[in-house]
Amino acid sequence: MTDEKQSAVKAVLDLWNSRIQAADKLFNALTDEQLQNEVSPRRNRGIYLLGHLTAVHDKMLPLLDFEKQLYPHLDDIFLSKPDKAVMEITSAKDLRDYWKDVNSKLSTHFNGLKPEQWFEKHTSVSKEDFIKEPHRNRLNVVIGRTNHLSYHLGQLALLKN
Repeated sequence: MTDEKQSAVKAVLDLWNSRIQAADKLFNALTDEQLQNEVSPRRNRGIYLLGHLTAVHDKMLPLLDFEKQLYPHLDDIFLSKPDKAVMEITSAKDLRDYWKDVNSKLSTHFNGLKPEQWFEKHTSVSKEDFIKEPHRNRLNVVIGRTNHLSYHLGQLALLKN
């Protein structure tokens, strides 16, 4: 493993961890009532975005070949359907707990990988396609999910006012 690859892995994981910390801080600062608000008129509510981000991160566990999803029941509510399509959704308290649990599991798995393992394929790419497209690796998934989290953090920040 080259020093450049080790540095790349460290940079990506440092950014991931900083975005997770920012999200934790924001979710802890927002009240359950604030999470019921839309980030802007006719847009997603904060609680939906918390559930959405939790479900996306939960799906990373099998995608990165770590373990099964912890909360697959969130997929239908927060990934398959838009906000307000389901009348009864998971409580803010439970979603906050799930968020912490999923990201704790991810952190444990991330810390257990050797730098070279980050450049292995993820589970949604075939061996044949990975040979042609080696950038479809575990590290690239984390880069994409970090960007996704950052996008939604920008939306959620609007709830603080």
